[in-house]
Amino acid sequence: MGILNVTPDSFSDGGRHIVVDDALRHAERMLAEGAAIIDVGGESTRPGSQSIPAQQELDRVAPVVERLVRELDALVSVDTSSPEVMRETAALGAGMFNDVRALQCEGALQAAARSGLPICVMHMQGEPSDMQQAPHYAEPIEEAVVRFLAERIAACEAAGIRRERLILDPGFGFGKTVEHNLRLLRRMQHLEALGLPLLVGMSRKSMIGKVLERPVEERLPGGLALAALAVERGARILRVHDVGPSVDAVNMTWAVLQEGLEP
Repeated sequence: MGILNVTPDSFSDGGRHIVVDDALRHAERMLAEGAAIIDVGGESTRPGSQSIPAQQELDRVAPVVERLVRELDALVSVDTSSPEVMRETAALGAGMFNDVRALQCEGALQAAARSGLPICVMHMQGEPSDMQQAPHYAEPIEEAVVRFLAERIAACEAAGIRRERLILDPGFGFGKTVEHNLRLLRRMQHLEALGLPLLVGMSRKSMIGKVLERPVEERLPGGLALAALAVERGARILRVHDVGPSVDAVNMTWAVLQEGLEP
C-alpha cells in the first residue's frame, strides 16, 4: 500500500502532492514500483495534528481519487474517518477505506456499511491531537490492542458490515511509546486470534528515529527491517512511503518464509 498524502502538513511528505497532477505522477511511480493499493489521505493524523472540516478533506481527496481510478485504474484506499468523505469517494470508485478512528465517528459505521467496501479499522488511544501525550495502558499493549479491535469488529458486524470485509491495523505510533511499539511488534502474533488480515504502517515513523537517532529522510533502512519483521509476524498489507525498496524487502522475506512449503 503506497502512501499518497494530499495534505500540507503530513509528517514526512506534507505539501509535496497537493497539486492533483503531482499526486497522480507520484501514484504512477508507486504503482510501477509494485504498489497494489494507493492510500489517499486528505487529513494529517500526525501527533499533535488537528481535525479539519469534512468538506476541506473532500476537496483535497476527491479529485485525486477520481483521476486515480479513471486514468490509472488503481485500487484506491481512502484514509478517512469522515462519513461524508466515505460516501462521496465510494461514488467516485474508491476500493476500500482506512480509518484510524476505527469507524467511531458519528455516522461512519453506517456510511461504511452502505458502501459495501473493505474497511481497515485501527487501534489508537486518544486523538491525533493528544495521543502522544504520555500514553499509558493498564494492561500489556498487545492485550489492549486485541481487546479494542475485538470490540470494533463486534460493532462493525452489528452495523451490518460482514466480517470478511474487515482488515485490522494495530496502530503503531498512535497513542504508543517507543517501548509500546517495540513490544507490540514483537508480540504481533497475538492478533492472529482475531482471524482477520493485518495491515501495518511503520514507514518513516518516529519509533525508527528514536531508536536509531535518524531524521525522517534517513529512516528507510530501519523501516525495511520493521517491514520484514512485520511480514514474518503475520502482516499481509504494508503501508509505506518507499514502495520499491519495500517490495524487495517483502519479496525476500516471503521467499524465506515459503521455503520448503511449495509442493
